[in-house]
Amino acid sequence: MTKFNDQLAQVQGPEWLTVKRRESLELFTTLDVPQESVEAWKYTRVDVDFDALRPHGKRDVVTDVSALPRSVQDRLTGTDVGAFLVLDGPDVVYRTELPAELTAKGVIFTDLKTAVEQHGDKVQQYLYSVVPAEVPDDTTIAAPGTTPSKSPDPSEGKFSALAAALWTNGAFVYVPRGVEVELPLGSFRVMSDAGTYTATRTLVVAEENAQVTFIDEQDSAPLPGTYAIGAVELVVKDAARVRYVSIQNWGEGVTHIQRQRGDVARDATLNSLVVTMGGTLSRTEMQSYLRGQGSNSEMLALYFANRDQHFDHYTLQHHAAPNAYSDLLYKGVNNDASVGVFSGMIKVDLGAQKTDAYQKHRTLMLSSDARNFSVPQLEINANDVRCSHGSTTSPVDQEALFFLRSRGIAREVAEKMLVTAFLEDVLGRVPLKSVVKYIEGIIAKKVGAA
Repeated sequence: MTKFNDQLAQVQGPEWLTVKRRESLELFTTLDVPQESVEAWKYTRVDVDFDALRPHGKRDVVTDVSALPRSVQDRLTGTDVGAFLVLDGPDVVYRTELPAELTAKGVIFTDLKTAVEQHGDKVQQYLYSVVPAEVPDDTTIAAPGTTPSKSPDPSEGKFSALAAALWTNGAFVYVPRGVEVELPLGSFRVMSDAGTYTATRTLVVAEENAQVTFIDEQDSAPLPGTYAIGAVELVVKDAARVRYVSIQNWGEGVTHIQRQRGDVARDATLNSLVVTMGGTLSRTEMQSYLRGQGSNSEMLALYFANRDQHFDHYTLQHHAAPNAYSDLLYKGVNNDASVGVFSGMIKVDLGAQKTDAYQKHRTLMLSSDARNFSVPQLEINANDVRCSHGSTTSPVDQEALFFLRSRGIAREVAEKMLVTAFLEDVLGRVPLKSVVKYIEGIIAKKVGAA
């Protein structure tokens, strides 16, 4: 791993960050790549030669939207974000500024590298606090005399450690107490250098009674042998509200590995949406740590895998305080020879009474060659709770398909209609019209109806 040490030596930053990066890289070198023997990675294998990895090339700033990748230009014509960053690999190549009234209220929105330089005290306070280099020990607090859940295998932190050590840039959002940001903020992450890796971080902090929506989009052309490794930290203080949307639409050949985690305080709400459409292999972890009494987490996701795509989603709803609510709804579509994986856990700690938690995973199979693995789980250590989980996997309704075809509708259009209808109860809970329209456009392309 000498070359990673060389890359780390070239990264500039304050001493506290340099120390943290160095510690993270040392941890990375001690960990194995998670294998199928690790329960959380049972159905997904990442074959990566770390010695062959090279960082994504640097990119220059552009001054006009027309110089951005076509996919970003197309999105900007239909997005409703109030301010945004465009990152190509490690560099911010284009940005818009926050409205002056938000800046006057103390809202900060910039790239993470700039935030370290200009707002180092805030970044130091929160960076790595939610997604550390190592895998968080989410062992359930159990009653005396009982056996708590098994701690995560250390290897589960392999990629998080690499991201913590070698992240190059990302987004930083800070919303002060009592401030509401009405229009969403966003970042568009692209890659244009095949056979490389990019490590990024997103850090969103909403202080007490603050409110913000952040849209995090990833897109590229086909890039064989390319890796996108990331971490997302969501800090939701007392009575704050954060909505986080991740739309992953990397090109063929990209391996996407990202850990997203929210720390939700008393009476706070975290709404998350994870959309997985692109890349060849994608592993996304979404975790909500319900730290405060009365906290609330809505976890939504949808995915559409075709060809030989392999999509793995791992979720955790960890109830550590009483009177908290969480609702998870993941819906996916598998076509051709694709593979879908869902592994979800509801953990309820001792003393987290009056927990109200739901977990539902539904999969629509468009091909007999596709495979899907679903592992919903509960671990409850309180005796006054309401928790449920369930999973279904089913083929497309042939009668419904025949009905649409008999009305003169082409098969591709009919399948798009059925898929969109299947995913509607997720899309219907997303109050961002431009995001929903964009997702529906991707679905149409997936079934050949665009």
